[in-house]
Amino acid sequence: MAKQGAVPTDYIEFAVSDNARTKAFYAAAVGWRFTDYGDSYCEFSDGQMKGGFDASIPVVNGGPLIVLHADDLKAAARRVTDAGGRISKPEFAFPGGRRFQFLDPDGHELAVWCQV
Repeated sequence: MAKQGAVPTDYIEFAVSDNARTKAFYAAAVGWRFTDYGDSYCEFSDGQMKGGFDASIPVVNGGPLIVLHADDLKAAARRVTDAGGRISKPEFAFPGGRRFQFLDPDGHELAVWCQV
């Protein structure tokens, strides 16, 4: 539950160059589900949070790092690379766990972490 007065994160949008390619990547890499809204916009859901892929705006990389959670980090890394992603930072330890970072087909960098 959000603290009174806090504004919780509710939705994340990515600019993408190709919705079909992006959906195929994220379905294979992290298991997201999708709902299309017209030709250039697609909503994704991980079962807890939703976001969107927007092919109508230019792709710009950088900005906040989105961090996903997995119980098995090595299996998650295999899924990402098998789906066509590129590991940008191999697995490393940080306070509270381990993680790796990857680039999706449009160059957006995300991380996946697990508790140790």
